[in-house]
Amino acid sequence: MTQTMQTAQSSSARESAPAKVKGRELLTFRLGTEEYGIDILKVQEIRGWEAPTAIANAPAFIKGVISLRGTIVPVVDLRLKFNLGEAKYDELTVMIILNLAGRVVGAVVDAVSDVLTLAPEQIKPAPEFSATFDTTYIMGLGVEKERMLILVDIERLMTSSDMALVDAATA
Repeated sequence: MTQTMQTAQSSSARESAPAKVKGRELLTFRLGTEEYGIDILKVQEIRGWEAPTAIANAPAFIKGVISLRGTIVPVVDLRLKFNLGEAKYDELTVMIILNLAGRVVGAVVDAVSDVLTLAPEQIKPAPEFSATFDTTYIMGLGVEKERMLILVDIERLMTSSDMALVDAATA
């Protein structure tokens, strides 16, 4: 009986303990020398680089499509989308498979770093620039010790009209 009481007490103690402060869980990746973060809940899987099938007349940042377990997935090179120069595809190149607005999309990055949780106070607002510099896809800057991450609203980016990956009705 004593063991049953202890179990009940420890169970109720766990329930009444204050919940841990929630943070934002991010998948971090590199493009060139900069580190970026996206919401981990948008990530379906991470795959090594595989050359996609090119699509005629597609914008340069859309590398083509791959077949992922029978689903045709458009592949976007974020280095090219963000005008960071030509990408070099090697054994470190990674494709992040995202599930956005009911659509599966691949994002090519130079390398995936890790999964990181940032507390609200570690996220700073995005800097304001002139109208010639589009920051609508930047949610803010994440700061952890000496690291600074550019936090990207990946769903807003991938469902934007200039990407043409998701129908307006779907988004």
